Amino acid sequence: MAVRKYGRPAAPTFTTVHGADWDSEDLSGHEHSQVLFVDVDMTEAFGHGAVFSECTFRGVKFNASTHTDAAFTNCTFVRCSFFDSTFTGCKMVGSVFDGCTFDLLKVEGGDWSFAGLPGADLRGATFTDLRMREADLSGARLEGATLRKVDLSGAWLRAATLSRCDLRGSDLSSVDPLSADLKGAVIDFQQAVILATAIGLDVRAE
Repeated sequence: MAVRKYGRPAAPTFTTVHGADWDSEDLSGHEHSQVLFVDVDMTEAFGHGAVFSECTFRGVKFNASTHTDAAFTNCTFVRCSFFDSTFTGCKMVGSVFDGCTFDLLKVEGGDWSFAGLPGADLRGATFTDLRMREADLSGARLEGATLRKVDLSGAWLRAATLSRCDLRGSDLSSVDPLSADLKGAVIDFQQAVILATAIGLDVRAE
């Protein structure tokens, strides 16, 4: 069971949506707070500006869904499927993911700071131009993933697998090269200096 950083408990929920069919639903304008969603089908759902605050999603299908400028703040996702889903400019601040699948997930822009993704299988996922400050990616599998221009300052990356991951333009100040697997990762020259310095090398221009 994934837990929030520093042991913060999940918010309680007071209403439940069970087994609803929201396939291809337009979620624009939806606002939900402290709602439990169980086995809801959101396949190919879409929308702009939906707000989900302190909600819990259990067994929800987000497959091929598209979310723009939506907010899923301090939410909990348990055994949810995000196959080929797209999040553009969305907020996932403080949300936790446990036992979810992320095949072909695409995230562009937005704020996923303090998100909890420990041990998540993110192989092949794409994250670009977003904040993931102090996100928990400890033990996450990111082989072949893309993390371009991602603010990972303060992120937990202990034992994360970043082999063959495209990391160019991202903040790698929190990466411990002796703990994370970086074999074959793609980085830029500035990042190379940061990682070399992190293992105690004295980098000089000549």
